[in-house]
Amino acid sequence: MGISETYARGRELVVSRPFVLVVALVVGLLFVDIVRQLATPGGLNAGQLASFLWDGLVTGLAIGLAGVGLSMTYSILNFANFGHGDYVTSGAFAGWAVTWLIAGAGQFDVATLLFIGSLSTSQLGVSMFGTPLAVVAGLVVAAVAAVALSLVIDRLVYRPMRDEGGITLLIASIGVALALRYTIYIVWGQRTRGLTDAQSVPEVALGGGFELGGHEITLVVIAAALMLGVHLLLQTTKLGKAMRAMADNEDLARVTGIPTERVVRYTWTIGGGLAGAGGFLIALERGAMNFQFGWILLLLIFAAVILGGIGSIYGAMFGGVTIGLTQSLSLVWIPGEFSTVAAFGVMIFVLLFKPEGIFSGVTTA
Repeated sequence: MGISETYARGRELVVSRPFVLVVALVVGLLFVDIVRQLATPGGLNAGQLASFLWDGLVTGLAIGLAGVGLSMTYSILNFANFGHGDYVTSGAFAGWAVTWLIAGAGQFDVATLLFIGSLSTSQLGVSMFGTPLAVVAGLVVAAVAAVALSLVIDRLVYRPMRDEGGITLLIASIGVALALRYTIYIVWGQRTRGLTDAQSVPEVALGGGFELGGHEITLVVIAAALMLGVHLLLQTTKLGKAMRAMADNEDLARVTGIPTERVVRYTWTIGGGLAGAGGFLIALERGAMNFQFGWILLLLIFAAVILGGIGSIYGAMFGGVTIGLTQSLSLVWIPGEFSTVAAFGVMIFVLLFKPEGIFSGVTTA
């Protein structure tokens, strides 16, 4: 390729896709500043940078995992489900209840474990490494409970008004979110519930103040595996092809014989399962949750889905990691209380140049 041809292609890229050039310039400037800080005595060190990157990856995968279900719902059912955050909370509480019941079996009664709230996490010593059976059972139950909940709500609320349009369903989902959130509040109260004992969770020290937490590793491995599973399902199975077809054109899918109602049920099953599992994994990594932690997370989940391109499964994954890394790396320059603002700032910045999101035009698959 000659110099003139290279110049022509570069000029065409700049004219047709200025977004790429602007993003590259901003990322380049930030990278240069990080290198400058690393080279400055007493400034940012490699261990701190590695810790920021790891924390961002953990947060991003958690947000992305929860966002996949939300994006699937939008691409196939064409409405933004505001109840999704409370599916996350419901799954976390279901998993917490089972984990504590198994870990405390033979030591405490059910009322003491789940309702009185007088036990501390150190009394049970719950962790992936101290009580693995209880934690695995909690993860499974969290996913199953969220699936059952999403299917029941679809049957009672969303299915009767499926033909009414996205706005009607969106408003109904807000009502569902409030009903779920305050049901949890009535049953378990507003107090934050501990899930794991931080003292019993091993950490791997890698030098320079950088440590890998055992539950963080668990979250990353399971979240990555579940995302890979979603990818394989969409690309290699008959169900995945049917879901992609319905996301592209529901009427055409129905005419060609695809059982659309069955696809909808599977969508709720997969989306609900991922939301429940994601909620439990986030609570496992944080060590605690309360009745509205999924609602608070919903803002970041929506940010990830919109950034990646709403309706795109891969966009939700990529958007989640981008939001997580932005939140964490922003601590290099700004105080921690503004990290969420930085994440939303990046989303707005990207949408100014690419309003349809990074993975625009790529639905479900």
